[in-house]
Amino acid sequence: MDAALQRDEQHISLRSVPAQDRSEAAPKADASARTTALGALYAHALAVQYEAEVRYCEFATFMADYGNDAAADLFLRLTDFVAQRAFALAKRSMGIEIPVIDPAEYAWLDSGMPVAEARAFVYRLMTPRGALEIALHAQEQAKAYFERIQVESRNAGVRALASEFACEEQAHIDWISNALAHLPRPFWPDEELLGDPTIEQEV
Repeated sequence: MDAALQRDEQHISLRSVPAQDRSEAAPKADASARTTALGALYAHALAVQYEAEVRYCEFATFMADYGNDAAADLFLRLTDFVAQRAFALAKRSMGIEIPVIDPAEYAWLDSGMPVAEARAFVYRLMTPRGALEIALHAQEQAKAYFERIQVESRNAGVRALASEFACEEQAHIDWISNALAHLPRPFWPDEELLGDPTIEQEV
């Protein structure tokens, strides 16, 4: 048999399936497509949580190293929060094939920064407010993604799950926004007023 013809037969579409067999083939195809879409949605949701957990843990470590215990405690609580969400998502997605996606798609910071000292320098200049603003931007992007899936998907189950994930991201956004609202105003050093840029101060 001609190789091209063989490939065509292997990739036969539902339209070419006899009518009496189409009723059986269609539900199987729909179920497969739905499972694939759910798996992709879970993959993105898990990637969001894993990145958040790693970054919050890093933020907590650096804030503690520079003596800002209050900020370190806040980021540790956020770490626990997203870790619990990630665990719950992983448990719910058991039995669903989860595709591999590029983690850089949800990276909060430049993932290409090769020198450890360079990243340490960035953290050294980062204030608690700056770290929370980075987190807020990332969570808003994640929410926007799930809202787009909710609008664009033709599968009711996928839309419902995307809506749930978007609501969860909104809850996280509210928590970060509340933390930002309770931080002192940013400290702006000048020649007459010096200070540690990693510690928020009233001016």
